[in-house]
Amino acid sequence: MGFNRRAVEAGEDLECTSLTPALAGQPEQAARGPPPILQLDADNYETDPCLKEIRRAENYSWMDIITIHKDKLPNYEEKIKTFYEEHLHLDDEIRYILDGSGYFDVRDKDDKWIRISMEKGDMITLPAGIYHRFTLDENNYVKAMRLFVGEPVWTAYNRPADDFPARKQYMKFLAEEASNGV
Repeated sequence: MGFNRRAVEAGEDLECTSLTPALAGQPEQAARGPPPILQLDADNYETDPCLKEIRRAENYSWMDIITIHKDKLPNYEEKIKTFYEEHLHLDDEIRYILDGSGYFDVRDKDDKWIRISMEKGDMITLPAGIYHRFTLDENNYVKAMRLFVGEPVWTAYNRPADDFPARKQYMKFLAEEASNGV
């Protein structure tokens, strides 16, 4: 059974089916802080009913697994630099850490970095249009599931990329939230 780490830390006990609304890469979460992290059963990801339910509810029809390690990833040094370059995507970025650990850095509403530690079992959804980057920690290893709605789109747009509709929508939402006092 999966759970929302923040909710559990707050003393809430959530069922798997109550997790899916928190997953969608919603810009309103960025107005409040880093995107929520869900904790799933990475040891049993192939049969995990929570992952199956999340994929069904969010229409994550495509997935693959990437291992980021110097002995496993072709063009490792180049890829690491690319992942760490500040960028955005036009679609949500969904990552589920199956093994290892690393960091997502995301920009908050004031354009300051927030570092999000990701470890085995963590799932995160970064909303379309959010500037972010990824780096490994001192273990230099992560195995992650990448999930998409439909066919995957791998294109990263390095900063500055403020003219894309996804970025404009994201920024508009942040401005509306700020004016509403969120």
